[in-house]
Amino acid sequence: MNAELIRQVKQLAAEVFPLVRDVRRHIHKHPEISFKEFQTSEYLKLKLDEAGITERTSWVETGILAGINGNSEGKTITLRGDMDALPIIEDGNAEYKSVNEGLMHACGHDVHSACVLGAGIILNMLKDRWKGKVNLLFQPGEEQLPGGAKLMMQEGVFKNNHPGKLIAQHVYPALPAGSVGFRPGKYMASTDELHIKIIGKGGHGALPHTVKDPVLAAAQVIVALQQVVSRIAQPGLHSVLSIGRVIAAGATNVIPNEVELQGTFRTLEEVWRAKAHELIHEIIQSTCKAHGVTALVDIRKGYPVLDNDVDFTNSCILAAREFLGEEHVHPLDIRMTAEDFAWFAQEYPVCFYRLGTSSPEGEHTSGVHTSSFDIDEKALETGIGLMAWLVLKELE
Repeated sequence: MNAELIRQVKQLAAEVFPLVRDVRRHIHKHPEISFKEFQTSEYLKLKLDEAGITERTSWVETGILAGINGNSEGKTITLRGDMDALPIIEDGNAEYKSVNEGLMHACGHDVHSACVLGAGIILNMLKDRWKGKVNLLFQPGEEQLPGGAKLMMQEGVFKNNHPGKLIAQHVYPALPAGSVGFRPGKYMASTDELHIKIIGKGGHGALPHTVKDPVLAAAQVIVALQQVVSRIAQPGLHSVLSIGRVIAAGATNVIPNEVELQGTFRTLEEVWRAKAHELIHEIIQSTCKAHGVTALVDIRKGYPVLDNDVDFTNSCILAAREFLGEEHVHPLDIRMTAEDFAWFAQEYPVCFYRLGTSSPEGEHTSGVHTSSFDIDEKALETGIGLMAWLVLKELE
């Protein structure tokens, strides 16, 4: 029975592939920034209508929750795709290259939304074969704090429509098209933004004895903060602290009045996360005091740790091996990147996995969030087929 259904799903995935490819290209060509995905949202609604998927509600202005009912009551599965793009100028000459200046789908959200739509179309075609309900969640603002996932839940997206278990996939150029990767348990880090302003007394660079130098203090702060990970955190505890932006608007002979620092702190342990925030404050304040300057510290708490439900993810791994073959299903290492899908993981069982997108010929290997990112579009067929199969296995 499984072999016949797998064959049917793969056949439908091949039939739906041209439509999904066109949807992905359209969204890629017309990227929109976080929480401004108005045209993308309207376009997806049109495609849902054309597929006969008309049960839906709107959330956080551009978000969509669409529903498909099976042949009888049963469990619920929710498939999630995010919609927003990044402020990146796209390289390359693809026919679907961004026409919205300064914006690009460099993180594959065009792929994610197109695959959720495609999987939904397949499941709608097969709705006499399964019981329960499938939600298709098209989410805004994954790239911008506090994250569209959190805002949709705050608005009550699941208040009268329990999501059951949630599945999401994410592009992954480290694997070739046709392959996927999974990791049960903790997979991605929490992410917090560090915004620091160090205030001193500027003056002539040749007269340092007359100033309270915020540049020197900032340099010491950057070095001192490395203690949080290298000396205070227990060895083996996953943590990252990076300062990525330093603004000291002086000149060759001018020491400015203030310096701004921006960075990120990430970890996989929520208890340590709270303790580290305290330490960051203490280290900055004590270092600045030693230099006779003051500091304003703003730690903006971001996404939590993404924790894949172990039992659900393991069942998805078995289903993926059945559908793709064991050689195409790979284990994943922990990543210190972050995902707002983690907000859903705090409330419901989730499986967040990776979809290989590079070409066997070695093309399309540029990383996400780069101006040259693109995919081998054969990955779309794998994405829609596997998503549909994971749902069918869970609702059988």
